[in-house]
Amino acid sequence: MPDIHIERQHTLGIARARQVARKWVRQAEQEFGLDCVYTEGEERDVVTFTRAGIDGTVEVTAQTLTFDATLGFLFSSFSEMIEQKISRNLDALLGPAEGGNRFA
Repeated sequence: MPDIHIERQHTLGIARARQVARKWVRQAEQEFGLDCVYTEGEERDVVTFTRAGIDGTVEVTAQTLTFDATLGFLFSSFSEMIEQKISRNLDALLGPAEGGNRFA
């Protein structure tokens, strides 16, 4: 079970959702030092990411972006702060209308 689970509904379709996800990957690599691998599929894409103390996935579909992360011992005490930062980043990338349609 992941330590952080964030799910956002959107109406972007798969092509635009991929653009958002790829932009998130670039930001995550630069800002958090994550090593990301983007795998495109027919109906869903999966981003796997890792670095010392954190690993997880972002699943991208035509209707949702789902972020799941497992934190190591040192990062676990910061899980709420990390979750808030990731949520803000995803909401900013999805835009006000898309980010507003969310559930966790």
